[in-house]
Amino acid sequence: MASSQLVKVTCMVVVLMVGLGEIIPLAEAEIPCGTVQFTVAPCIPYLRGPGGPVPAPCCNAVKSINNQAKTIPDRQGVCRCLKSTVLSIPGLNRASLAALPGNCGVKLSYKISPSMDCST
Repeated sequence: MASSQLVKVTCMVVVLMVGLGEIIPLAEAEIPCGTVQFTVAPCIPYLRGPGGPVPAPCCNAVKSINNQAKTIPDRQGVCRCLKSTVLSIPGLNRASLAALPGNCGVKLSYKISPSMDCST
């Protein structure tokens, strides 16, 4: 019962995001934090686990966000979003989190952590 509710809510969020994306062009503003969180959600089970190979859906999400964040404001916004999200999810393996971009072939100038500086 709860999983069917989750599917309905997820579908509604996707429809709203697609609809709003056509009304509000992303080229003029930062990538919304909700979009970042929704995109990287497949990484949460991996980041709560003991490590091992990164699942393809997670790496695809990391690459997608990296490809979308072209401007400095976009990258700073993604950084702030990831920082606040990391702080709000209990049980994340911080070593796996810091290594995630590199393990997915994405080069960042910073490590993802609760102490990262998003102003640079």
